[in-house]
Amino acid sequence: MTNPALATMLGYSSSADLTNLELSENNFLPTYPREQFLENIKREGVVRGLESAWKRKDGSEFYVRESARAIHDSAGNIIYFDGTVEDITERKHAEEQIRLLNIDLEKRVAQRTAELEAINKELNAFAYSVSHDLRAPLRAIDGFSKILEEDYLDRLDEEGKRLLTIIQGNTLAMGKLIDDLLAFSRVSRKEINLTEVDMNALVQGLISSFEHECHDRKIQFSLSDLPRANADSAMMKVVWQNLLSNAVKYTSTREIGIIEIHGVIGDNEVIYSIQDNGVGFDMKYKNKLFQVFQRLHRSDEFSGTGIGLALVQRIILKHSGSVWGEGEVNQGALFCFSLPISGGKFDGE
Repeated sequence: MTNPALATMLGYSSSADLTNLELSENNFLPTYPREQFLENIKREGVVRGLESAWKRKDGSEFYVRESARAIHDSAGNIIYFDGTVEDITERKHAEEQIRLLNIDLEKRVAQRTAELEAINKELNAFAYSVSHDLRAPLRAIDGFSKILEEDYLDRLDEEGKRLLTIIQGNTLAMGKLIDDLLAFSRVSRKEINLTEVDMNALVQGLISSFEHECHDRKIQFSLSDLPRANADSAMMKVVWQNLLSNAVKYTSTREIGIIEIHGVIGDNEVIYSIQDNGVGFDMKYKNKLFQVFQRLHRSDEFSGTGIGLALVQRIILKHSGSVWGEGEVNQGALFCFSLPISGGKFDGE
């Protein structure tokens, strides 16, 4: 027995047209699914969720999902099947469209990735070439300025001495910019070597260096117990070096610079922060914080190349983390960065 819905699905005018068709003779069932259907139902007595392509009376193809159980006579012979057939053609077509879209998306992603890799390679090569090409004239300028200072300083008037000082200062600044550009370029190419990093020891070592260099200033460093991190130790040193250096620099106008360093473990990440009582910044410019060559203070106020925070962001992003900053003019600044916890649980917890 079949119902009118199945007959209509198969393109017949009524269920009576299907009554005399034996399952083994049904040309609307493809060979493989038909054999699988019969084998499964004879062996297990039931078929659940079998999906296959059927053909209508006119030969057009559509997809169905069928479930059935065998009904036996008293002798154990199968006399008919009791089940349902669901037309899933629309779903199958949607799945095929999604499959094709995914293939196209994968191709686009692969193409875009290749393009970005090529662009990054060119940019890195450009930065490397420019940086090295600039070193030669800088060395010459630095060398000649030292000759002037050593052999001709007594012949220069005050204006000449002032100009010589400016030349030497700008030479040093350009040298620092070249170093920072090379560091920024190298980070893109360097592979991450993940190890368990003792952040306390790393930061304490940097603090000692700053205390030695800034012995003429009053700076209070407050270091809480920092969680360990799964990270590249050398890269983390660069991150902390830049963040601490900024905190030291932008508190230079304070009678006492206060720099607080904290760390906390979350569900899936560990977050580190550096809070200072320095000059701060206007939050409306926060989008410029981590951009190359973007500075929120004039160079005559605070020295810098505008690469440090961009370098920090690039390193943190390579670690699949995030970095952000908050501040208020003359009320200090807070910089934070997060690192993912491997396996959802921090190893040092």
